[in-house]
Amino acid sequence: MARLNPPSRLWGSNGVAFGPDARLYVAQFLAGQISAVDPATADIEVIVPMDGPVQSPDDLAFGADGSMYIADLVPGRVWRRSPQGDYTLVSDQVRVPNGITCVGDRLFVNEMKMNGRLLELFPDGRDPVVLTEGLALGNAMQLGPDGCLYYPHMLTGEVWRIPPDGGAPERVAQDVHEPVAVRFDRGGVLTVLSRGEAGIVTRIDLHGSGARSVVTSGVVGLDNAAFDDENRMYVSSFASGGVTEMHPDGRIREIVPTGLDGPFGLTVDLGGTVYAADHYRVAALPPTGVRDVGEVRTHGHLELTHAVTADDGLLHTTSQYGEIRTHDPAQGATRVRAKGLDRPTGITTAPDGRTVFAETGAGRIMALDADDTLTVLAEGLGHPVDVAFDAEGRCYVSDEQRGTVLVINDQVPPVTLTDGLQSPQGLALLGDELFIVETGRRTLTAISLTTGECRVEAEDLPVGLPPGTTRTEPALFTHDMPGTPRSFAGLTTAPDGTLLLSANGEGTVLRLRRGEPAT
Repeated sequence: MARLNPPSRLWGSNGVAFGPDARLYVAQFLAGQISAVDPATADIEVIVPMDGPVQSPDDLAFGADGSMYIADLVPGRVWRRSPQGDYTLVSDQVRVPNGITCVGDRLFVNEMKMNGRLLELFPDGRDPVVLTEGLALGNAMQLGPDGCLYYPHMLTGEVWRIPPDGGAPERVAQDVHEPVAVRFDRGGVLTVLSRGEAGIVTRIDLHGSGARSVVTSGVVGLDNAAFDDENRMYVSSFASGGVTEMHPDGRIREIVPTGLDGPFGLTVDLGGTVYAADHYRVAALPPTGVRDVGEVRTHGHLELTHAVTADDGLLHTTSQYGEIRTHDPAQGATRVRAKGLDRPTGITTAPDGRTVFAETGAGRIMALDADDTLTVLAEGLGHPVDVAFDAEGRCYVSDEQRGTVLVINDQVPPVTLTDGLQSPQGLALLGDELFIVETGRRTLTAISLTTGECRVEAEDLPVGLPPGTTRTEPALFTHDMPGTPRSFAGLTTAPDGTLLLSANGEGTVLRLRRGEPAT
């Protein structure tokens, strides 16, 4: 067993803020936890664990007394964590809370939704006060040197401000590239981060010369930033995690290396390049013939991608939020082929050229032809997760809810190949054997399609939650916005005869050789 990439030290990094102890606190939305990073040593300590009361922290801020305030996005809650570690619910009346900031003892939060609100909250239980409405997806905000709150409209490319005591909001900047975070450096210069693939940062000297400068950092999916006492800027990435120091000219220095947010589904193209569906992007890993641990790069900023399959130079992908898409790497173009589906997950190409996928939420296996016409291959299943075809055109389906693997043939109803499995997910065929990832047992199981013999090929695999951890699963959707995706431990075969596994418990892709004991 070998890793294609190093384990992720931070599964996604979203809101960041320096705490009273001078450490950088990082909200990890997908992981459901908050960690503290020492910028000098890169040491990481989990402060808010994933099995605590906070489900999906997206931003955080510190009050004057050292309390941490947390925007818990999916359930719509704002928490206070005291310096002693006690949790108090501040409000459950905010829809999709994201940007959060403290002004002395006062607390403000905005909503990441269309027609979102900016509110003042009161830890003593008083009703929230709405300062303004009409935000086109709010996000990270901060008090400016003029005493106003500055916040982005992500969808319109604008930055606005409003006095903390209310009043008419004023637009202060427009034509800003996909603004996701508004920050001021120690000199009072407005710094706006872009959520796009290029890692653009725009600086505007609003209270000085008015000059504007733009740099491209290459950090994909910037999310937030914090300045230390020496005016060094540290940025986070929702797309690839990690913490990076960024200089004004765009030069970067990794503090905590970036990595995979999942991974979810996997595929390998004819050249051996490995592609991982990684929620906010499709990531590319070194070819399977490379023996050394390599670097993960962003192949495409294809957001909300959870499974992928290579097919004659194209990449077909699923999004658990209802879409099937086809991406042409050569042209850099992506088209949506189906939408409105109920949590599609695993995807593959059938021998007849159709795109076949598991519609997990609907309990169906679906086929999509070249004209984008949908056909039901099987229905009435529990939670089908992955699909794979053998050389004779038989389709194998893992059903994580019922603990079974089914065989689908056009001429007969689905039949059970094996049952008694614990949350089977990823499937792959190699020779006359079918390999199954059992996330409930953290094993790779092999079944001979010739003899029916079943054996455990590998165990103690880093898939799913850490052993002994129980986590309240946040909702998939929240107020018509994407919530938290369900994990998917994908499996695929490579041209060199190895198996590749989504080790989402550590953020790597593992290479496994058949018949080679692996733990």
